[in-house]
Amino acid sequence: MQKFLSNRNKLFLSLLLIILQVFFFKPIQVLADLPTGNAVKDPNAILRNALPIKQVELQEIQHKLEETSDLVRGGRWPALTKTVTKCQSLLKKYQSRIFQELTKDQQKTAEKTFFELKENFNSLQDDAKSKDKYSFVATRKEALDKIGRLEEYFLPNQFPYSIPEEFDNLPRLLGRAKVNIKTSKGEMIAIIDGFNAPLTAGAFIDLSSKNFYKDLPINRAEEFFVMQTGDPIGEAIGYVDPETNEERHVPLEIRIPGEQDTFYNQTFEDLGLYTETPTLPFATLGTLGWSHSNRAVDDGSSQFFFFLYEAELNPAGRNLIDGRNSAFGYVVDGFDVLDQLTKDDTIITIDVLEGIENLKLNA
Repeated sequence: MQKFLSNRNKLFLSLLLIILQVFFFKPIQVLADLPTGNAVKDPNAILRNALPIKQVELQEIQHKLEETSDLVRGGRWPALTKTVTKCQSLLKKYQSRIFQELTKDQQKTAEKTFFELKENFNSLQDDAKSKDKYSFVATRKEALDKIGRLEEYFLPNQFPYSIPEEFDNLPRLLGRAKVNIKTSKGEMIAIIDGFNAPLTAGAFIDLSSKNFYKDLPINRAEEFFVMQTGDPIGEAIGYVDPETNEERHVPLEIRIPGEQDTFYNQTFEDLGLYTETPTLPFATLGTLGWSHSNRAVDDGSSQFFFFLYEAELNPAGRNLIDGRNSAFGYVVDGFDVLDQLTKDDTIITIDVLEGIENLKLNA
């Protein structure tokens, strides 16, 4: 008995009693199971965060303002007022420093934007005091859009990432583009991100400019999962290059925050990155993804899909598509149209509204 109650065993016995008390005599506190990884579900916020810039002052204001989302949902008005005050303070503190990094031409436009941003912050204070949730959300969107436009001034003059030489023959989008997707149920606007998926975005914009998607049907529709199109009429299942008479294939490409290089033809499983979140995650309704076969990840040609985000079935950061398919853009307007689409519908046209100058047909 003396041996059992040695100092070491006394410590062990004490810890055991504490554990038994916690689990058997005290109710267990159940906490919300938050998704791992990037749980941001606003496509505009994802696109802002994905810009290859290092303007930390603007990004600090942006992130602080984005933090108000949960506060608005919870009706935490005093905390909202405090957060907006912090945004106002940061804007006042950083404005001259941000101005110094702009060209004279940019400063003229930015000065007006900063003035409007201050007005937005004043309106947000009023909305918080009056507890006007809808007005607060609308004004916050205006403010974040202005911050996004300011951040675009800090994009690099040259494309910031390298693309392997083996893909020199493929088109690439060296920047962003805006497209109008006209369907049999209505129209949607999407932003195509060539910074983080240059080859996938390049193939999509190239085919859109060629009217490849004109009158193509929705060929796959899985409720709460994906809506797929891009399968051409006839025997081919992808885009056949008229010069080579061969189907053009686009590799899987995925960027991860903090990584210098883009990963090509490697899934997260291949890389051993089972809990990682890509720069462009499948985290919101209308994420655009590139399709490939079940046999390979480098045989995607023309077919793409709309990700139909459903929080309970596809929680942000825990879905089965991140790291297995390339995301290359997001629907930013027309979500009601996307909700109505079925397998009986058709893509009438996809028109490039902005950014066609960023398309290069090869290296």
